[in-house]
This record gives sequence, C-alpha cells and structure tokens, in this order.
Amino acid sequence: MPFSPALRRILVVTTLGSFMAFLDSTIVNVALGPLAGTMDVSLGTIQWTVTAYLLALAAALPLSSWAAARFGARRVFLVSLSAFTLASLACGLADTAGQLIAFRVAQGAAAAVATPVAQMIVVRAAGPAMMARVMSVTGVPTVLAPIVGPTIGGLLLEHVGWRWIFLVNVPLGALTVLLALRLLPADTPGRAERLDLTGFATLALGSVALTYGLARLGEHGTGGGAAYPALWAAGGALLLALFVAHALRAPRPLLDLRLHARPGFAAAALANFFLGAVIFGAIVLLPLYFQTTRGEDAVATGLLLIPQGIGVALAMGAASRLMERLGGAGRTAVAGGLLSVAATVPFVLIGADTPYWQLLLTTVVRGFGIGSMVVPIMTAAYQHVPPAAIGDATVQLNVLQRVAGSLATALLTLLLHDGAGGPVTPADSAAAFGTAFRWVLVLGACATAAALLMARIERRTPAVTPAPPAPTPPAPEPTRPAA
Repeated sequence: MPFSPALRRILVVTTLGSFMAFLDSTIVNVALGPLAGTMDVSLGTIQWTVTAYLLALAAALPLSSWAAARFGARRVFLVSLSAFTLASLACGLADTAGQLIAFRVAQGAAAAVATPVAQMIVVRAAGPAMMARVMSVTGVPTVLAPIVGPTIGGLLLEHVGWRWIFLVNVPLGALTVLLALRLLPADTPGRAERLDLTGFATLALGSVALTYGLARLGEHGTGGGAAYPALWAAGGALLLALFVAHALRAPRPLLDLRLHARPGFAAAALANFFLGAVIFGAIVLLPLYFQTTRGEDAVATGLLLIPQGIGVALAMGAASRLMERLGGAGRTAVAGGLLSVAATVPFVLIGADTPYWQLLLTTVVRGFGIGSMVVPIMTAAYQHVPPAAIGDATVQLNVLQRVAGSLATALLTLLLHDGAGGPVTPADSAAAFGTAFRWVLVLGACATAAALLMARIERRTPAVTPAPPAPTPPAPEPTRPAA
C-alpha cells in the first residue's frame, strides 16, 4: 500500500527535524580540540559542550509528552525546532567557552522535546496498518546521522572552520520550520492534567545527576577521583527510585509506569534498554579504536564507521518484510540479536593489525543484525499499549535509551581507562578494546534474551492494536572524543 500524500508530507518534515537533532549529537565531538585551543581553555572545560548538551537532554525530555498534550504536538514541534535553530546560530557566534556551553544547554533542551514529539506525530498519523513500513523508512536517516556525524564534522572543521559545526543547522532548521508550517496538519490541544511537579523534579534531577556521575566516572576510572562522580551517580539513582515510587502511587503521574505491567511492553522495553547499550557501546569503542590504536584522523574514522550504518540502513529498510517472513516482531528481533552477537565475536579478538577489510565486513554484518532488532523491538513495545498511551510510551523508551547509553559509555570507557595504565603499545591498546568488546557481547546476549522473551509473550498475549507500530529509534547520546 503506497503512502498517502498527507503522510508523505509529515514524513518529510519529521524525518528532517529528527535527522538534524541526531546529527548534532555527534558532529561536535571532532571539534573539541580546536575549540579548546581557539578559546584558550582546557579540554576538560570545553568538553562541557558535550556534557551540557547531554544533561539538558536528560532534564527536558520528561516534559515532551505533557507539553504535546497541553499545547498540541504541532505547536510544540515548531517551537522546539525554532529554539534549536536559534540556539545553533548562537553557538556558531559564541566568543567564549561559557557562552558556547550555555547555548549548548538550550540546544539540548530543544532537541529533547522536538525528537519525541516528532515521533508522536508520525505514530498518530500513520495508523496501525502503515506503522511498520513508515518507521522502517524514517529510521534509516535517524540511525545514519550519528554514524556520519563525525565525518561531516571533520570535513567542516578542516575546510570552513569550527563555527560551521553549529551554523550548518541554521539553514536546515529554517527549512524544516517553513516546511512544518506548510505541511504539518493542525491539531487541537487536549485537556492535559496539571503538571506533576514532584514527578518532574525527581525524574529530571535524577536523570541529570545519574548522567553526570556516569559520564565523569568513565573519565576518572577507578582511581581516587572516582568517589565524587560515584556519589553523583548514586544520588541520581536514588532520585529515580523516588520517582518510581511516586509515579506508582500518584493518581495522575508525569509518566504512567503502570504500562510496564503489560508483559509485552515490559519485555520490549527491556530489550530496548539492552539494545541501546549495545548501540552506544559500538559508537564509543569503534571510533576510539581507529583513532588511538590505528592512528586514524577524524575524517578517516568517520568514513570507517559508514559500513556499519549501511548495514543498519539495509536491515531497517527491510524490517517490515523480515517481520512478515519470520512470523512476528519477536522472532525477527531474536534473529537480529543472534546475528549481531556473532558479528561481535571478531571484535573480542581484535588486534593492532587486524585487516581493515575484515573489520569493515564485520561491521556491515553487525549493523544488519542491530538494524534487524530496532524496528521489531519498538514495534512490539507499541503493539501492547493503547493509542492514548503513545506519548507516555515514547518518553519512557527515550529515557531508557539515555540511561542505557550513559551506563554503557561509563562502563566501557572505565574498562579502557583502567586497561591503559602506564605506557601502552598498539598491542596493549587493542587488547583493552578486546576486553571492552566482551562486555558488548554480554550486552548483546542480554538484548537477545529479552527479545526471546518478547517472542514468547507475542505468541500468547493479544496485541492492543491490530498491526504493529514502531517509533523512530531514540537518539544516541553524544560520545566523548578520544583523549
């Protein structure tokens, strides 16, 4: 069944907006070194341009579902996208590190709202019958954006300067806002409940504290400096536990955690959590391996990451057909998980002189396995919630992805940090990456086990909707550059 003209228009606008926000999550990383030199600050200071963006994402994300219900999804999407574009312009014109960090906070907060609201618009417009096909199409550029981000960032940095790392968003953002004004259908704001301030405070502060603590823990390793970030992470975990306790008791919570009482949604959410850790793990490890062990520059590293993105894109483009042939979302996710686990084994055995052709071929296969899990997992999650819960489900899945990204990034960088003490030869460096990839292998096995649970539940639990919907995958976290 072909897409209707109205649906095609919505897809163009929301996919372009999501692509821009996702691209910005990684494009800035290659510019941190030159930025530190230009603004005469330390790398630790300028790295706050990444950390601040990440923290703003974590803090503002819980508001997206409530804001869309209160003011209308189209209006919130337009406002947040406009704010993102203006913040990008401000970043490009910044003269000091303090100004740049402040404007990155505004960027991150706007992106945190725009991305899930775009997902809500598409989910509601596509309808159950078209959802899997629609999301297979829109998922391709949003997954490719973090892969090609370092390459685009390196090219801009080399040829036109660091300011265009941010200014490139201005024409894209202006175009997307104009298209949204013309092409997105008007919607009527609903009667949203009063904002759950207790839930928002505990969730936002807990997410920020946990994200900050895990980010700093990965940088300090297990040395004496690890106590301070560990306290932040523990405090964030405590606040999140308080949020869960509050949400389960409150009559109208910020997020309805009772959705996890539905076995189908709970299993898909668990698989989504582990899959997020697997994806973010590769985003952290592969660029660092190419840069630190093989001595590649930012542009070459970005090009070497493209094959994995191609594998992901091929799998996501064929996701709906794979689900039809394999007999459901659960079975498809299991098959993709097994394939990604098998393709991770060569990275456990990686060396300092492993042939590039072998690495690139393996990343294509691994990317295909990961892509074969993304759409089925998200399909299963939405298949087991009522239409009225789409906003809640979208935000919760995004939050789980961000927590998984923070945990995976902290764990893997901690392993690399501790494995690189003292003088390091290329062989020692490769061995440290092999150890880190063992944990990626474990995370992939956990995702596959959760997908197997999905398949079992799928056989015995009827779906809420007659056909499987699947949202655009959440944005990967910004990754820290190689030191």
